Amino acid sequence: MKMALAIVLGLIFAAQVIAAPPGYAPDRASAARPDQAQIEQGHKVYDKWCYPCHGVGNDKPGTNSLAQRGQKPAVLEERTDLTAPVIKTFVRHGVLFMPMFRKTEVSDADLDAIAAYLTRNNKQ
Repeated sequence: MKMALAIVLGLIFAAQVIAAPPGYAPDRASAARPDQAQIEQGHKVYDKWCYPCHGVGNDKPGTNSLAQRGQKPAVLEERTDLTAPVIKTFVRHGVLFMPMFRKTEVSDADLDAIAAYLTRNNKQ
């Protein structure tokens, strides 16, 4: 299982490196920031699909799994290091015991909103 996790994480990081070649620096002024409505929609979708496993409390298997692997904070809503591509990859493809979510369950627009919600506190 550790090998599978290492492979998945390696693929995710490789995808980020390929997507952003060395020296690439996006123009932060022109980068579209999510608006408050998208963040609020993301919160609603997160509460429905993600909070049952990734919320606060000892009965949340996703939070417990992240905590056992040393992720701090383990509660996704408290993190400031998540990126939209990583969030979208995990939601669409699953990881470890987290299931994948099809577009019929979480639409692309709702997935964009979840990413906007979970990255709202990231430093820009």
